[in-house]
Amino acid sequence: MSKNTNSATPWLIGAAPGALLLAMAGCAQPAVTASVGIPPVPAGDARIWFYRNYEPYAGKGLPAVAANGTYVGAAELGGAFYRDVPPGHYVVTVQTTGVDFNQVANVDIAPGQEAYAKIVSLPSWETGGNKNEWQRPTFYAWLIPNQVAQADVAHLSFYGGS
Repeated sequence: MSKNTNSATPWLIGAAPGALLLAMAGCAQPAVTASVGIPPVPAGDARIWFYRNYEPYAGKGLPAVAANGTYVGAAELGGAFYRDVPPGHYVVTVQTTGVDFNQVANVDIAPGQEAYAKIVSLPSWETGGNKNEWQRPTFYAWLIPNQVAQADVAHLSFYGGS
């Protein structure tokens, strides 16, 4: 039996599965919201969900979402997240290229209640180049009735809560 004189070989063999796992973990999709144990709304707080359905022709990007002017997260295509907030009036806005009507969601939310703001886009708001080679979307935040929104959110990737 010959002795292995290449000291790098055992390291490479041992590192290959680990490198493969790290590479795969970077590509892993978050769990679907319906499969995640979402805790109840904390006592005295309210919860606002922010979500964006997967639409093949939607404006790609990751527009910033704000509630009362404070950044709460990025609207992932096909994703949902929530923030627990003090009860009150909230103006939900989303970073956008163009200014249009009906782009802002207003919600009054009481303790223990949940509200859902859906982020939608108009991908062809601004186009240019020869044969419309590029597009810049404009985004909208729409308040959606809870029963409709809960069905939407259930199948989206879950990006966390607070």
